[in-house]
Amino acid sequence: MMKNQEKGADLSTATNGLQIIIEDRHFQWGSQYILGRQVRELYGVSQDVELFLAIKKPWEDELIRDEDKVNLARPGIERFYFKHILLITINDKKYKWYEQYITGAQLRVLGGIPENQDIFLSVSKPWVDELISNDTKVDLARPSIEHFYSKEREHDVYVTIKVNDKEKKILAGIRTVAEIKAAGGVPSAYELEQLIDGRLTPLADDAQLEIKGGEQFFGHCRDGSSS
Repeated sequence: MMKNQEKGADLSTATNGLQIIIEDRHFQWGSQYILGRQVRELYGVSQDVELFLAIKKPWEDELIRDEDKVNLARPGIERFYFKHILLITINDKKYKWYEQYITGAQLRVLGGIPENQDIFLSVSKPWVDELISNDTKVDLARPSIEHFYSKEREHDVYVTIKVNDKEKKILAGIRTVAEIKAAGGVPSAYELEQLIDGRLTPLADDAQLEIKGGEQFFGHCRDGSSS
């Protein structure tokens, strides 16, 4: 029987041995110790998840690696569970995360980023990298690894833009469409377009733009009539 156990046989119907729980299934194990890889084999999971041993609060659950030994002879039934691994990078360093979403505040703690630095999500060119505020939630379940970086927050520098042919002052740097509308006195329900290479380009309401000064915008009702 031990030979089958070491190969990862499902012993949930066995009546002897030490009982363990993996996720919501009960198993029997015939020796005092079990390795992390043996728990994986019993349940039949791949390497893209990590194994944890549940620990009574207030202690944190324990990450169990493949060669870690867990003593099953202690009081109570040991319970194991799995978490999917999501990889991200912060300033070119890899980190693991176990939830679908991560906030800017959590990125700041995870990467040790001070409050005087801004956090950005790298976006494929020609799009502008996205500024991540402390409250912003980023979906990590999309294909590929999300890359974040931080940089010193620039001193407040105001530049001039044109909104509906009128000069307006706005803070330089990454600005939202909502901020540009507010600076130009454009109603939030209006559509905003940017003049790029002589052509008007509609901007999504949740878009972010890098403002350097000299940009030209036009706001109008969404039915296309002039404001």
